Amino acid sequence: MKDRKQWLYAILALVGGVFGGALSGHIFPREAEAAARAAQVLKAEKFVLVDRDGKERGVIQVDAQNGAGIGFYDHDGNKRVILGAAPNSRNGLAIYGRNGREMAGFTVAEDNQSSVTLYDPASGRARVGLGVAANGEPALVLFDQKGHDRAEMHVTVTGKPGLALADEAGKTMAGLPVQESQPPQQ
Repeated sequence: MKDRKQWLYAILALVGGVFGGALSGHIFPREAEAAARAAQVLKAEKFVLVDRDGKERGVIQVDAQNGAGIGFYDHDGNKRVILGAAPNSRNGLAIYGRNGREMAGFTVAEDNQSSVTLYDPASGRARVGLGVAANGEPALVLFDQKGHDRAEMHVTVTGKPGLALADEAGKTMAGLPVQESQPPQQ
């Protein structure tokens, strides 16, 4: 008798659940529809990705200044890749080495200037920069171990190429095109 009663309760609960679920969609269609839509969207200011041990390995977040970023970290918690968008600033991607120093950066500014910068693994200083200015002029810049601009190659918007070499103090040593002297005024 006890088994029959339990089966009866189980059947009633099952039938009631099915009937109630079907009926609720007809009686409360807006609420049922909203619940279905909400299940497809997950909203938050920050998502933290963790490994099996609970260590933070990544984050997706919007900060207080409305910048948005995605970061990935190695097993020791050191940043390895950061992708971000900052209002009124540069947006881009930064890649870090095992020593925690930025090794490469890819950025675009608000005025559409874009650049790729490669860094020295030991010092963390910029060594090579490749960029395109807002007016479309491309340039390649090489930096010394101290981070000083030593060589630059560029093309102007009118299509004229240029090359500049600088000494340790930043003073131009040589350049192309060579500046021609102006003819005397008559």
